[in-house]
Amino acid sequence: MSKEAYIVLKNISKTFKQMQALKEVDLSLYAGECVGLVGHNGAGKSTLIKLILGLIQPTEGSIQLFNQDFSLKNASELRRQIGYLPETVALHGALTGEETLNFYARLKGVPLEDNLSLLARVGIAQAANRRVGTYSKGMRQRLALAQALLGEPKVLLFDEPTTGLDPASRQMFYDIVGELKAKGTTILLSTHALAELEGYADRIVVMKNGVKLADGTLKTLQSQSGLPERIEVKFKSATNLPSHWEKIGENAYSTQSLGDQKITLLKELGDLDLLASLDIYTPSLDEMYMHMLKREDI
Repeated sequence: MSKEAYIVLKNISKTFKQMQALKEVDLSLYAGECVGLVGHNGAGKSTLIKLILGLIQPTEGSIQLFNQDFSLKNASELRRQIGYLPETVALHGALTGEETLNFYARLKGVPLEDNLSLLARVGIAQAANRRVGTYSKGMRQRLALAQALLGEPKVLLFDEPTTGLDPASRQMFYDIVGELKAKGTTILLSTHALAELEGYADRIVVMKNGVKLADGTLKTLQSQSGLPERIEVKFKSATNLPSHWEKIGENAYSTQSLGDQKITLLKELGDLDLLASLDIYTPSLDEMYMHMLKREDI
């Protein structure tokens, strides 16, 4: 059964004066998936998020939210189903954490009674009555996350959401992402911390100069990047292998695998009981991303 597309961008272009920020971008975001949005500064990520929020209008193309064309008439209603955590969090220092959340809840038109439990969910319930001006950067980021979760939105847009968070807080954030995905929430996560996306993002969208360069799973991106996997083996005793296996130590060899070569290469090892170790190294998202950015045709 196919999932519902909550966000559909068709042939979106956006020009600011003489600068083209986005060029003919197609993007669909489905219920219950986390999509990582990556790209260099100026790649078009923030413009894409602002278009989904309705803060700016496309120069060309169309945007659908929840099977409705996005327009000024229904913008307010549709925005209530979207939560947003900006990269730069601006919170009033004189308000307490609870007062801050109550303020945003009233703006969004959602009940206040669940706000304390929401603060507990992001790990700052103990500071609910403290002024935000006394919060650390990480605590302010957690409070901003709680604000984004108000009203259980169907779509969440996160822009560098783990900035200022310590490792434990980052794990808490991704635990929440997992819970939200399981409930059917759509998450678009823009970040430069690419290593964090591995294991959490269902798809990765790579932007460069306003163009969608790639869109797919890590496995798909690896195939598109053309980067090989590396296989390293060590035998319990001296063994000879074909010449494309490079000797890297005593009874140890290494080779590279492209596409569907891996099974053929592994068969060349013979009896696996003779192996002391076998390691397969897949290119990291950082490596794939940097390789894609070197393309000269975009």
